[in-house]
Amino acid sequence: MKITIHARGESLAEDFEVIAKERLERLSRFHIPIDRIEVDVIHEVNPHHGKKTSHQVKIKTHGSGPFLRAEARAFNDLAAFDEAVETIEFQLRKRHERSKDFKRETIRKKKVL
Repeated sequence: MKITIHARGESLAEDFEVIAKERLERLSRFHIPIDRIEVDVIHEVNPHHGKKTSHQVKIKTHGSGPFLRAEARAFNDLAAFDEAVETIEFQLRKRHERSKDFKRETIRKKKVL
């Protein structure tokens, strides 16, 4: 899985990329084919929007599996990233649960009289 991180507006902290790659690599446990993930981090410089939503993170997945997209706003990069990853993880978990077979048909032995 290829992970690309784009920062717009400001530079990112060095530990952000490490944390982001570790968290996104854990998504492979759902066994849904994802070839690459794009993360866009946008810093809002307009003070009228407030500090609570000054950082925005958008995550998009590409591959032979489903196209998933999530975006979140928060007061810093990691908080917004965590919210967006939770959304992607929820979507992947939903797809994974749908692929399971819950019918579990059992063979019952007929009683011979």
